[in-house]
Amino acid sequence: MMDRKNASPNSGTVIAIRGSVVDILFAQQLPPIRTLLTTGEKGQVFLEVFSQLDEHRVRCIALTPTQGLARGMVVDDSGGPLLAPVGKTIISRMFDVFGNAIDHKPPPIDTQWRSVHNEPPAIDQLATKSEVFESGIKVIDVLMPLERGGKAGLFGGAGVGKTVLLTEMIHNMVGQHAGVSIFCGIGERCREGEELYREMKAAGVLDNMVMVFGQMNEPPGARFRVGHAALTMAEYFRDDEHRDVLLLIDNIFRFIQAGMEVSGLMGQMPARLGYQPTLGTELSQLEDRIANTDTGAITSIQAVYVPADDFTDPAAVHTFSHLSASIVLSRKRASEGLYPAIDPLQSNSKMATPSIIGQRHYDLAQKIRSTLAQYEELKDIIAMLGMEQLSVADHKIVARARRLERFFTQPFFTTEQFTSMPGKLVSLSEALDGCERILLDEFKDYPESALYMIGSIDEAINPKLEKINAQPTVDKQTDKQGT
Repeated sequence: MMDRKNASPNSGTVIAIRGSVVDILFAQQLPPIRTLLTTGEKGQVFLEVFSQLDEHRVRCIALTPTQGLARGMVVDDSGGPLLAPVGKTIISRMFDVFGNAIDHKPPPIDTQWRSVHNEPPAIDQLATKSEVFESGIKVIDVLMPLERGGKAGLFGGAGVGKTVLLTEMIHNMVGQHAGVSIFCGIGERCREGEELYREMKAAGVLDNMVMVFGQMNEPPGARFRVGHAALTMAEYFRDDEHRDVLLLIDNIFRFIQAGMEVSGLMGQMPARLGYQPTLGTELSQLEDRIANTDTGAITSIQAVYVPADDFTDPAAVHTFSHLSASIVLSRKRASEGLYPAIDPLQSNSKMATPSIIGQRHYDLAQKIRSTLAQYEELKDIIAMLGMEQLSVADHKIVARARRLERFFTQPFFTTEQFTSMPGKLVSLSEALDGCERILLDEFKDYPESALYMIGSIDEAINPKLEKINAQPTVDKQTDKQGT
């Protein structure tokens, strides 16, 4: 844990304990809000001051379990806020919210400790250039390109593939990313963290990666602060070392949820749908620190759980407003076997303009969207009357759209062990070339299954590269609409 040589001698007494909420009496000096306090028989309970009740009492949220805490116990004032370790020696290590190493290795040496509460960069320090960040995933690079130094969100309900997609992006990007990667796990499963650590070690990219976890079995206070701890580390590499940082967060909704739990514990009146009244402020304090400056950039990719698949939920709506690219995952597409299950019509990116991605890419993306949107409108007619009632022009649109949908599927490196399909990394030029050739009806005589789960379009032409079992799931699910 952090070492404070100039810790304050100020101490108080526990007067009330209600779960994770602890009231403390300070006879002499009242500690400021966000101060870290320690108590317990061995100093193992950490508390953060959330509000000052009067001139002698503060109300705190526990960052650790409060078992064994009793009224009358002495509480020590640390003299400052929660600190996070920064420095070159934290790379390739795994930490908890307090900066303790949790990878069964000795604590890193020569680290500095900095407050997890920092202000966002000033407006005059922000960089204004726009540059595309290739992910190697066809549908993302073609229709919703990511921004280098921007914020991208992966939105979806439970079980549609947010974490799988995020892990695949880590696999594809960390290898080509020259800077430091920081993975922040907020309120997710411990198993996922352990698996990610092993995968990154096997891929040989752990040497440029830092991991910080506040898992779902930890109190809400710890889950609420772990994002700030990871951002403090990211800001060190951006501002002190002038390096580009790739910040991966899984899951930003759990940060909002932890804030909701803390707000409820503090007795605040909830706002709409039970969320905390300070939701917008708390999210902004975290998101606005993820920014590009003249010295370096923090590129962030965040998984966002959408409760009950309701995209009008306040948590999803507030998160949307902070992002430069929104990648929406669809349960319907997942049920049809179209993976990654990204909805190309709901997803969007601020980078998709001719001045940034070029006129050819922009025109192709618009034509793809138009084709898929027309197919979506024709689905009702196909369901009621069948394909026979469509005009020749509509027949062509449906054929192109269905082939585009299948071409946008892609086998992932992170799912090789489950699907037995080798993962594919597809460059933007190959993806654009494939889409253009499908729109020009070059593949109208090829079966749709030839385009399913391939990398570049040439794999559909070369029979040696075709799969033996080409898409039983999709044909069963979608032939109802297509025939």
